[in-house]
Amino acid sequence: MLKTVIVPQLALLLCAWSTQAQDFMSPSVNIVAELAKVKNMEERLKTSEAMLQNQNNLVTQLNSRVEALQATVLISQDKVESLQKENEARKVAFSASLLEYASGHNGPFNSVTSPMIYKNVFTNFGNGYDSSTGIFTAPVKGVYYFRFYAHCHVGNKMAVSLYKNGAMQCSVFSWKPTNTNGNASNGIVLTLEKGDQIFTKLWDKTWVYDDPASYTSFGGFLLFPL
Repeated sequence: MLKTVIVPQLALLLCAWSTQAQDFMSPSVNIVAELAKVKNMEERLKTSEAMLQNQNNLVTQLNSRVEALQATVLISQDKVESLQKENEARKVAFSASLLEYASGHNGPFNSVTSPMIYKNVFTNFGNGYDSSTGIFTAPVKGVYYFRFYAHCHVGNKMAVSLYKNGAMQCSVFSWKPTNTNGNASNGIVLTLEKGDQIFTKLWDKTWVYDDPASYTSFGGFLLFPL
């Protein structure tokens, strides 16, 4: 009786194991297809990593270019500032007459030691002219043009010279005109070093006259820097 019961149970167990083995050997999931998907995902991941690396390299290159451009901009700014300063240095010109408000004469003196001081300043680009001393000091090395005028009344001797660092360069002269007032002018082109000084002086025992019409004047300007 026991054998009769066990045999059918064993048969049922064998059937179950057989079904499970069959399911295992022939699963519903396609392993090959899944492996292919995994491999595809790995390839895509590798591709994404390569793209990300390329983007990182591109960002690095762009950063390098930005730094180079920033350096170029700084250099350009320095050049612009240098050109602006150079352009400002080119703006050298002055003009002044002897008396600012009054009318009168300067001289005569037995011995002239000081420059003529032109008080009425019309323009002074570059601040080269000093109205307290009458001296123009070259702010930059270059070629300059200077001109000066002098006026005297009938019967008076007038003579004025232009000096560079104390050395006479040119002069104007009028010997006691009898029928009219005397006027004279002269001009000169000089090559100056930075710091060279230009001024005018009366001759001994001579005089000049000026009034608000500015008959006696002194001026100059930079032709070009060197």
